[in-house]
Amino acid sequence: MNRVLPRYASAFRDRHGKQRVRLRRTGFKTVYVTSEPGSPEFTAEYHAWEKAGKIETGAKQYAPGTFDDLIARFYKSPNWNDIAESTRNTYRGELERFRALYGKRRVATISARHVLKIMENMQGTPSAANNLKKRLSQLFDFSILIGMRTDNPARPVRALKTPDGGHKTWQEPLIELFERKYPLGHSARLAFDLALYTAQRRSDLAIMGPQHIERGRIRVRQLKTKKTLLIPIHPKLAQSIAATETGHLAFVVSSRGAPYTKESFGAWFAKQCSAIGIEDYRLHGLRKAASRRMAELGLSNQLIKSITGHSTDSEVSRYTRDAEQVVMAEKAMTILANRA
Repeated sequence: MNRVLPRYASAFRDRHGKQRVRLRRTGFKTVYVTSEPGSPEFTAEYHAWEKAGKIETGAKQYAPGTFDDLIARFYKSPNWNDIAESTRNTYRGELERFRALYGKRRVATISARHVLKIMENMQGTPSAANNLKKRLSQLFDFSILIGMRTDNPARPVRALKTPDGGHKTWQEPLIELFERKYPLGHSARLAFDLALYTAQRRSDLAIMGPQHIERGRIRVRQLKTKKTLLIPIHPKLAQSIAATETGHLAFVVSSRGAPYTKESFGAWFAKQCSAIGIEDYRLHGLRKAASRRMAELGLSNQLIKSITGHSTDSEVSRYTRDAEQVVMAEKAMTILANRA
C-alpha cells in the first residue's frame, strides 16, 4: 500500500494475507475500513469515524419524559438511522443547541405557543429558526410514536420569512463573469460546470468522478436522499470535462491529488470566487441557478425534479422562485398572444 495514510490510520495484513486499514485512537471506537485509501468512500468513512467522537464510558441517565430523554431515544431510533450520515451531523448540531437550553424540560409541557415564542426569539436568524422548527417537528412526530405525546405542536407554527431566501441564486451576468475569469481547462471552471449542469449538492459534486459516466450520462447516488439519478451530460459540461485534467476517482481534487470532503470542497470553491471578486455566492446557489434556468424554459416541476432529485413540488418552488420575472413574463405573454 503506497498511499500516505491519514493520522490514526495504519495498514496491516490480516490472517488471510489481505491488506487492510485500521482507524485506531485512544477513546475512539476502532474501525476497519474496507474502502481503498484515497477514494471518496475512504474519505467519507474516515470523516464519519472522526465525527463520531469519543465513546461514552457509560450510558447517561435522563429523567423520563424530558427532551434529554426524547433526543437520546431519537438518536437510537430507525427514524434517525434512516437519515444520511452527512445530514445527521447537521441535525445533531441543531438538536444539541436546543437540548442545552431545554433538555431538562418535559416534552408534554410544550405547546404551539411555546414553539412560536422560541422562534420569535430567533428572528435575527430566521433560517436557523426555521431549521429548528423542522427538527422539533421531527422530534414531536417521534414522541407520538413512543407515547410521549399525542400531537405535534410544531406543525401549526408558520416558518419565519427569510429576506435573502437562503443561498443566493447565481444570475446570468454573474455566471458570465465566472466563465470569463475561469476558462475551460481550469479546475474551478469544471467545479462550476458540474454544479450548474448537474444541479447536484456539494456533497455529491465532491465525489463525482470519471467512473460515474455511463453512456453519456452521469450516475449520481445522492448522499442526502439515497436516490440514484442518471443525468444526461450537457454538451458544455462535456467540453469542460474533456478540457480539464481530472483525478482518477473525482473530477476535482486537491493539490495533493485527493478528493475533497463536502466541507473542504465548498470552502475551496468559495476561495476561487473571492479571488475574482465574487463574494457571498456558493456552490448551492448554482444548484438553484440550474433550477431557475429550467423554470425559465417552461419545464414542468416533474422534469425539474428528474434532474435535481427533489421529491416535492414545494421543494422545487423554493429553488425556482428566483426565475427571472422578465423572461417568464415574456414567455407567458407570447403564449397568451398566440392563443388570441
